[in-house]
Amino acid sequence: MTLAKAAKPIDLQVTAAFQAIANIHTGQCLGYEILARPHLRSGAAGIRALFDAHHAQGTLAELELTVRRRAAEKAAFLPAMRHRLLFANLDHRVGSQTDAVVRATRDLLGPYAAQVVNEVDGFDGPAAAAADWVRLVRGQEAMVALDRFATGGRGLVLLQHCDLDFLKIDRAFVEGVDSVARKRVLLSQLVTTAHTLGIEVIAVGVETARELMVCRELGCDLVQGFFLQPPVLDPAEAGTHFPQVEELARQDRSRRLIDHKWIVDQLDRTPAVAVDTAMTDAFARVARDPNQAVVPVVDQLGQPIGVLRERNLRNYAYSAFGKELIANRSLGRTLRNFMSRCPIADINTPLDQLLAIYSTEEDADGILIAEQLVYQGFLSARSLIRAMHEKTLARARDENPLTKLPGNALIDDYVTKLLSRGASGVLVYIDFDNFKPFNDTYGFRQGDRAILLFAELMRKAAAPATWFLGHIGGDDFFIGLSNTAVADAREMIGDLIAKFTSDAESFYDAEARRCGYIVAPDRDGHQKSFPLLSASAVLVEVADCCATRTVDDVSAAIASRKKEAKASASKMAVAALECAMNNPNALAEA
Repeated sequence: MTLAKAAKPIDLQVTAAFQAIANIHTGQCLGYEILARPHLRSGAAGIRALFDAHHAQGTLAELELTVRRRAAEKAAFLPAMRHRLLFANLDHRVGSQTDAVVRATRDLLGPYAAQVVNEVDGFDGPAAAAADWVRLVRGQEAMVALDRFATGGRGLVLLQHCDLDFLKIDRAFVEGVDSVARKRVLLSQLVTTAHTLGIEVIAVGVETARELMVCRELGCDLVQGFFLQPPVLDPAEAGTHFPQVEELARQDRSRRLIDHKWIVDQLDRTPAVAVDTAMTDAFARVARDPNQAVVPVVDQLGQPIGVLRERNLRNYAYSAFGKELIANRSLGRTLRNFMSRCPIADINTPLDQLLAIYSTEEDADGILIAEQLVYQGFLSARSLIRAMHEKTLARARDENPLTKLPGNALIDDYVTKLLSRGASGVLVYIDFDNFKPFNDTYGFRQGDRAILLFAELMRKAAAPATWFLGHIGGDDFFIGLSNTAVADAREMIGDLIAKFTSDAESFYDAEARRCGYIVAPDRDGHQKSFPLLSASAVLVEVADCCATRTVDDVSAAIASRKKEAKASASKMAVAALECAMNNPNALAEA
């Protein structure tokens, strides 16, 4: 049966829905997945049953094309669909008719043809056959996404042997990634591998804010799921921007903006060549500037897809024979034949992740940087190292020169990160009691020794997996305890304060230790008795639903309990940072 003959009856059984795929950093929609939906009168128990039935009767290719035709009819003349990608599933069982479906899609979509991404899955069967089939799809110069990755089949084989544009991480890996450590480790490795191969990563089936935040933190580029929007039958209802994604990214943006500045400063804005550029023109570009090690290559939409390496082309570009060879159209060679894959990353990716991506690929020249999937520039190995060096120096500058503990900027970074990913924990502010009279009486050197003592006691008490230590300045310290119950935090901080109070007695003379106090002028110059050094702490309990809270909210919680902590027999007070939806003022008695 031909495609044309089967089109009309199948039209009566299926329609198309659209589900948005958005940038995980900005919430801007990058495209829509075309989803098949059976009509009630089709009699199919579900979409899978409908496809199985058409496969059994040999009309699967016609059904695939009908879904795409329905999408084209709905998307025609709709502004939201312009300049956005259309992800269309392609069932591997179409087999020998794959070429016909891909070509017919190009005719159907007309001006949208360059925006189509064919979604293939890692189907079971011989590995060589799976790779050959994906290369067949790629041979039509169509973009390819590997769907349902990591759920079995030949996904790893296709990742190894085929050039892919997108990797769609299955919902099975995304669900619960915020609470299952093993999933986070695996997802992180998958993302790094994909980026090293120049592949963008889509987290599929994201349904909660916490899942989205962890996926973003692990480096995913795009997001799809009910947290954005469920599939819609009317494309006019399809969203183009998702403020809930942008709002969740806002808390994490201060840290990323710093990295963003370093990346932009080091970015080589070398103009890219389009993949459909004539061979002679592309090679002439390489020959004109032999000092340019790589020339970025982009597709029709401006998305980076690889690089031309000068070292691989010099035999062609600099000889008459080579130029004649590449100009010979009968050989059927295009720019893709000479292009090398290159790691690709979003411009919002933290520098630490960029370094991890680069270091995974031994032969990488650098990293292609994109924004909203559009090429922005090239980050060479030297530029990446220079940016990391600048970041390291900045971190060193932020360390407290006395204790070498992280200072205010890194403390703010830690708090912002904890809040933005919706993690639970306890944030602790500690300051000394009676430090000024001690410092005035015994001198600043003894004061420094007391500060160093407390820093050392913190280091000894800290559990590396859950503690973050910071020095705000002077006698003010910070401790972050992730995934820690407030009762456990009270016990640990209480032990720390008790140890410091005991050890600090050694800084006093015998008479002061015997009396338990010293006489010194207060802030108004009046003589007064002051107890020996101790410390007090405000513990801010952070719930796992505080993703929209800010550093300012934490500061307000601390300020509201400082006097209570100093007056308390335990030298501690607790404030609870509540969910925004429950209490706009964010504070509660604990």
